[in-house]
Amino acid sequence: MKMRFDTVKSCSLALCTVAWFGTFQGCTDSKPAASNAAGSTASPTPVNSPAAVNSPGPVSAGNSTSKPATFTLAWSEYPSWSIFGVADEVGLIDGKEGQMGSIEKKYNVDIKLVLASYDSCITLYGNSQADGVCITNIDILGAAGSRNSVAILPTSTSAGADACIVAGVNSIEELAGKPTRGLEKSVSQYCFDRCLEKLGKNPADFPFSQMDPEQAALAFQGKNDGINSIMVWNPFVMQSIRSRSDAKVLFSSETIPEEIIDMVVLGKDSLSKPGGDAFAKALVETFYTMTQRMANPKTSDETLIGIGARFAKLELEDMKTIVQQTKFFSDPNDAKRLFADERFQKETMPLVSKFCVKYGLTTTPVELSYGDAKGLMDFSTKYISGYAESQTK
Repeated sequence: MKMRFDTVKSCSLALCTVAWFGTFQGCTDSKPAASNAAGSTASPTPVNSPAAVNSPGPVSAGNSTSKPATFTLAWSEYPSWSIFGVADEVGLIDGKEGQMGSIEKKYNVDIKLVLASYDSCITLYGNSQADGVCITNIDILGAAGSRNSVAILPTSTSAGADACIVAGVNSIEELAGKPTRGLEKSVSQYCFDRCLEKLGKNPADFPFSQMDPEQAALAFQGKNDGINSIMVWNPFVMQSIRSRSDAKVLFSSETIPEEIIDMVVLGKDSLSKPGGDAFAKALVETFYTMTQRMANPKTSDETLIGIGARFAKLELEDMKTIVQQTKFFSDPNDAKRLFADERFQKETMPLVSKFCVKYGLTTTPVELSYGDAKGLMDFSTKYISGYAESQTK
């Protein structure tokens, strides 16, 4: 279903059949989807600013005597993923196969950007029709069951972007027994359950009812009877708060910092291909070059406008709020810290795995690893570290 703001969050209850664990069920979380059909290449909305179209200076061409290897990244519209669409606009990469931007030339790799709905991106990746995918740490566990995977880059974390919005409910205690509408078996439900646990409550006492997120937001905004609590994500959080004077955030992902992680994940099979390392390095450098543009006063506004034009068609001031609630891992050292952090490895990911098994997204816990590539799902700082080291030379 095509939504207002071109966002879609659909729960796919049969992602793929896997060799190791039988049938895994993948759930798409609170990630916006593009209106493009799956398999279409990105054609980003132009960023109408001279500063926004200036690409970096000369770069080394790498092994320019050999034909560049071609790799595909499947991505959907979300702030820290839309950055790749804007990177196409500013000439860092060219999302069309056979065309190369400055960073692609540097690494002698041809990156094809496939803009699709979030659900379609997961399917493309799970079926090995894409070399890499933009995905959350929750949804990847289903996909990793069918395909050994490596998270090469955390791009952002939800820090208020997912929230329980209520009206006529004065406390969490008053919410008990009342239905909250949202997308079941998703990041939304993960956030709902985990926030309640962190706040000392039992999620079993708080009914969570399946409802299309856009429809839930519209029903809440329209003051429909019985719709007094919703669990949604931006831009629906922002809109719902503005639409009703009695609306408020009861709790949000701020309660569970760095548990919902947006990432770039590559298949281990793709990384092992000729040019696989170059593909990973190019993606990492593209991301950090774009976050530098966001931090640069000369290009910050234009870059945010470019991202906002793709993500829910938001204006500059709204995007400034959005990127506070969807915090980018703009510093490679911060990204390295996350993946190496004991809390992430021994608390967050086991909790995510437990959630996936509890709600049937996976049949058994997925084997995880952190840099040694032993697990079906590996979180690696190799390419982030390589980029950081290259910047000190």
